[in-house]
Amino acid sequence: MADLLTREGVRRILGPVDDAFLAELAATGASDRDVAEAFAWVTNDEALMNDFRPLPKGKAADLVEILEHRLAPEDE
Repeated sequence: MADLLTREGVRRILGPVDDAFLAELAATGASDRDVAEAFAWVTNDEALMNDFRPLPKGKAADLVEILEHRLAPEDE
């Protein structure tokens, strides 16, 4: 089901994640599709903007913040 967040879906998108990270994502009420959209923005926002994609809203925007924090290099 595309409307649910699943461990397998998150693993396909982000790779292995720990239970705490999965719980943080799940707490947003997001779906696997929301995670995929947020990950695309975090990893390639310039290309999406050049493609005139609208900025993420709602759950995807919340996930962008979480992913930016979680995926940021430790020395930042």
